Amino acid sequence: MTPHTVMDLAYQGMKLTLMMAAPMLGTALLFGLLISLFQAATQINEMTLSFIPKILAVFVVLIIAGPWLIGEIMDFTRHLFLNIPNLVQ
Repeated sequence: MTPHTVMDLAYQGMKLTLMMAAPMLGTALLFGLLISLFQAATQINEMTLSFIPKILAVFVVLIIAGPWLIGEIMDFTRHLFLNIPNLVQ
């Protein structure tokens, strides 16, 4: 296995990780911003008000995007297993 192959696999893995985390992180960021704007407008400083809606939104996005995420990780894993003979030389 050459250093180029190792770096290529690491790049693909990091790209997949970012692709899988982006929907949940983006949703949490958007809901956090909206909730903080609401809290600033109403001057409510309740910690659970910012935490619970973000968690629920992330769960909804995870349920909606779950099949796509599982498909992506399965494709990546299948690609790795099928290319084992090519990687080990």
